[in-house]
Amino acid sequence: MKKKSTGKLWSGRFDGETAGSVEAFTESVSDDARLAEWDVRAGRAHAEGLYGAGVLKKSEWRLIDRGLADILDEIRAGRFRFRPELEDVHMNVERRLHDKIGAVAGKLHTARSRNDLVAADLRLYLMDAAGRICAGLTALQAAVVKKAEDHLGALMPGYTHLQRAQPVLFSHHMMAYHEMFGRDRERFTEARDRMDVSPLGSCALSGTALAVDWEQVAERAGFSKTARNSIDAVSDRDFALEFLAAASITMVHLSRLADEIVIWSSAEFGFISLPDRLCTGSSIMPHKKNPDVAELIRAKSGRVAGSLVGALMIMKGLPLSYNRDLQEDKRNAFDAADTVTACLEMARHLVEGMELNEEAMERAARGGFAASVDLVDYLVGKGLPFREAHFAVGRLVRHCERKGAVFADLSLDEFRKHSPLFGADVTELLKAERSVDGKVSPGSTATREVLKNIRRAKAALRGKS
Repeated sequence: MKKKSTGKLWSGRFDGETAGSVEAFTESVSDDARLAEWDVRAGRAHAEGLYGAGVLKKSEWRLIDRGLADILDEIRAGRFRFRPELEDVHMNVERRLHDKIGAVAGKLHTARSRNDLVAADLRLYLMDAAGRICAGLTALQAAVVKKAEDHLGALMPGYTHLQRAQPVLFSHHMMAYHEMFGRDRERFTEARDRMDVSPLGSCALSGTALAVDWEQVAERAGFSKTARNSIDAVSDRDFALEFLAAASITMVHLSRLADEIVIWSSAEFGFISLPDRLCTGSSIMPHKKNPDVAELIRAKSGRVAGSLVGALMIMKGLPLSYNRDLQEDKRNAFDAADTVTACLEMARHLVEGMELNEEAMERAARGGFAASVDLVDYLVGKGLPFREAHFAVGRLVRHCERKGAVFADLSLDEFRKHSPLFGADVTELLKAERSVDGKVSPGSTATREVLKNIRRAKAALRGKS
């Protein structure tokens, strides 16, 4: 007696229906539906390869290719109806192809498995996402460089431990973020290069006996290389982990910038103000103007880092090769890609929109004991050992604190009580501009070095536009 099909594409092995609760628990199309465009791309490449190997007649290949092209139009137009009972994006696409062209659609799955197909789809998706994130990083870098160039002469305190340390140029501070985002872009670029390996042809785990031109299939799908080991190809998710690691580091950098924007815009600092369009108000306090965009960027960094940890935990105990655990990797990757992309755009708006209160920044840079290191260097230049110079200036600071004064309030005699090497020229050391431009080391806060880096950054950004 002929068995009645359960409706599943793998139903030949089974006599009974899958429990509804199991269908709901195991379906992945609610997550992987966004891979549909890439699934169609891989399918069209695969169909062409099957034609080249003689598995498909030309008429069959053309029919499948046209059917997949129509499905792609439906996906892009939002007309494609995903059916959870079909489990995943791959089976949804294949069933829709069958609905459109009939039984010949069943030939498309020759020499492929959902194992190599999902690996290919996810690689293609993350390659595209990495490219979009790199573009967002470049745009943010451009905004940082412009803000630095527009305020080249502005002074601010440089901080360690969130305590005023030494005066620096605001531009120098901002260009530190340019460096961070440049490293982020390099990480995504390198990660994308390592993603660019086609697993197609690996099938479930061991490869195929059909003589398909897999290099051509890879190129047609959008890859430049083919996998060297079929077991690794279907079970590897290093490319997703690397994407998530790069995303996490990028979000840490965005969080640091966001945190400084929150601090700088507070009444206690008053270094910057944000435009109304980037802030929100309070439901009870009518005077409030909250930097919520920056605060949310700061919070979302933890979400992306959590996605990385979640993905690492999925992978840590899996035997080779494919395991259904890998179904859970996509939600982490998709959410991280969306979050980083959105946060990059918001961070760019914050940098572009913030207005500097240069007077408040410079007042803070000139106050306190920011010239301490310059006084130490001065004494060292007079021949005093560094440790003795450090101690002398430390005692000078203590003297000022007891007196309720700053260095500028002291007489030359008071300086000399702490070291006879202080001369009348000591007052020049107390000028913040002198401290900034007195630096001679490469990459320092000196105006000439900062300007050199701005020019170098602008040239590099022009090359990427």
